[in-house]
Amino acid sequence: MSKQDLPVYAPTDCCASLTSPLSQETAVELAGVFKALADPVRLRLLSLIATRGGEEVCVCELTPQFDLSQPTISHHLKVLRAAGLIDCERRGTWVYYWVIPAALHRLSGVLRLADDVHARVPARP
Repeated sequence: MSKQDLPVYAPTDCCASLTSPLSQETAVELAGVFKALADPVRLRLLSLIATRGGEEVCVCELTPQFDLSQPTISHHLKVLRAAGLIDCERRGTWVYYWVIPAALHRLSGVLRLADDVHARVPARP
């Protein structure tokens, strides 16, 4: 198929109507969040914590879900905390984790933008 056979799209047909593009600061911040989520263990940890419906989860409940040591799980949780996706509280020997809803909401907004773009652009042959 040559380029002449492809449909021509107006700029409004290919791009979502953003109020403004991401600032440099926001892009750097979001890149850090996506980098934290780029590891399968961290993505699964976030999923395990988030599916608790806002309840706290003890690290002692998370560790058996993986074939990893408790210190390794704690390291991954620390990365998720540094990215601002979860928070925690120490109670005696154990640490309890929960998701930060505002962070997940912001992240879902960025992903929703990708969905909007996908919905507006016709499928290519």
